[in-house]
Amino acid sequence: MSASLSDPATHPHAIHARFAALAARGRCALMPFLMAGDPSLEVTGETLLALQAEGADLIELGIPYSDPLADGPVIQAAAGRALAAGTTPGRVLELLAGLRSTLSIPVVLFTYSNPLLNRGMEAFCRDAAAAGAAGLVVPDLPLEEAEKLSPIAAAHGLDLVLLVAPTTPAERMARIHAASRGFTYLVSVTGVTGVRTQLEDRVAPLVRSLKDFGGAPVAVGFGIASPDQVRQVRDWGADGAIVGSALVRVMAEAHAGGNDVAAAAAGFVRSLRQALDAA
Repeated sequence: MSASLSDPATHPHAIHARFAALAARGRCALMPFLMAGDPSLEVTGETLLALQAEGADLIELGIPYSDPLADGPVIQAAAGRALAAGTTPGRVLELLAGLRSTLSIPVVLFTYSNPLLNRGMEAFCRDAAAAGAAGLVVPDLPLEEAEKLSPIAAAHGLDLVLLVAPTTPAERMARIHAASRGFTYLVSVTGVTGVRTQLEDRVAPLVRSLKDFGGAPVAVGFGIASPDQVRQVRDWGADGAIVGSALVRVMAEAHAGGNDVAAAAAGFVRSLRQALDAA
């Protein structure tokens, strides 16, 4: 059977292919972030498919962890709820594997280094790829360790996506961008994830600098929370916009109110998609 985007584990360049297809259409990628298991893995599965139907181009799927240093209060709370519901890395991969026939967009797993090291880099990458993941983001992994993990991930068809912050020195930024696979994750703010009312102006020249280096596409995340902000990211020339805390909050509020979580998430992502596609 030939590889395709619907089978990312056997397609080592699923993320690259997705960004290339979008670039050919002049389209900025929309990448929502979900915390797996919040409020349940069943709802996570429903939401993944709903977001795909509403125009998400890739999805970043968080594996809950008890000490999420890069995350703000909204995602920390989501991780806590997911852990309390019994979510484990193994169960997240089982969920993903069960969606392989219906989830056709690339999924990038977001995890911290401790769960990765506890399972073993080789074993984690093997199991993630077998479940259908296309890439990994490990925000607390130093570049030097990432350079060890990247070839292990690549051997299993996974792209290791690296992060660049506004405070990263130019020389190191170039090195990180060169080492990143799939795309480079440009953090739009100094600090943890979370909803911001306004994006920092200094991010726009960073997008241009990274793109001038060539190599992987550039997606902007941390603090992207509204239709206006995803459109701003697009206008900066970024290849993708990542929306996490705002979506996680919409889902939490829907669940607390007894409403359909997947439908609420879908409605929010629909508004982001419309903004990105607007002239």
